[in-house]
Order: sequence, then structure tokens, then C-alpha cells
Amino acid sequence: MLVKTRQKEKKIRDVSEGKVENQGEMEPLKEARNRVEGSSSLDNNNGRTSGGGRRSPTNCLIKPPVKKNTIPIDLKLRAVERARFAHQVVEKRRLIKQYKMERERQQKLEEEEEIKRLRKELIPKAQLMPYFDRPFVPRRSEKQPTVP
Repeated sequence: MLVKTRQKEKKIRDVSEGKVENQGEMEPLKEARNRVEGSSSLDNNNGRTSGGGRRSPTNCLIKPPVKKNTIPIDLKLRAVERARFAHQVVEKRRLIKQYKMERERQQKLEEEEEIKRLRKELIPKAQLMPYFDRPFVPRRSEKQPTVP
């Protein structure tokens, strides 16, 4: 937004100096300039405010125009729409809850099937006995002992 404001200010300066030929499209920019002048306008001085950063007290109090509600509200129609919306919300929550319960049930069944499968596969089996006909004799290391 700051860049757009700077571009508008540059165009306005060009118009006032006579650099721009088509001044008819500059009217909205002049109005924007008038609005910007009320707030602290920024120059190309690395974001510092010009004029010591002061605002005039009248420009601080100006508020933007509020858009008025031009659509008449039909309370009965709104009540019907609101009831329909509340029903949709309740239905959606019910469906979400049902979906979660179904998912949890499916997950529980899958876990039980996995446990059954693992119990069938993992039947304890006897391990083969090692051969003791050749006794194990450790060899001495060829490395030098470490000095503490």
C-alpha cells in the first residue's frame, strides 16, 4: 500500500509540474492526495515522515464514511434461514461424529486382526543347540596394551 501511495504522489507531482499530458485521469489521484495529506505522508527518506511527523488536529478527527445497510431485513425470512442453517450445522456435526466412530471401529478391528496374525506367525519355536564338540579358546590380542 505504501508503494501505491508513493506512485500516486509521484503522478500528482508530475501533473503539477506539467510532465503528464493526460490530466483527466489524474482527478482521482488528486483526491487521493488530499486524503493522504491529512495523515503523515511518507517521502522517499527511508520511511520517515515529512513535516516533523505532525498532523493537524482536524484531520485526525475525520473518520471514513460508513456504508449504510440499504437492504431491509425480513425477520421471518431470516428466522427460517437461520433455522435451516442451524439444522445443517447439527446434521454436519452428527455426520462427523458418526464418521469418527466408524473410523475408530475399523481401526480397532484392524488392530485385532493384526494381533491375531502376529500370534499365529510368532509361535515360539525351539532354537537349535550350539555345537560344543569344539571348545572355544579365545586368542590373545596382538595390540599393545594401553597406558593409563
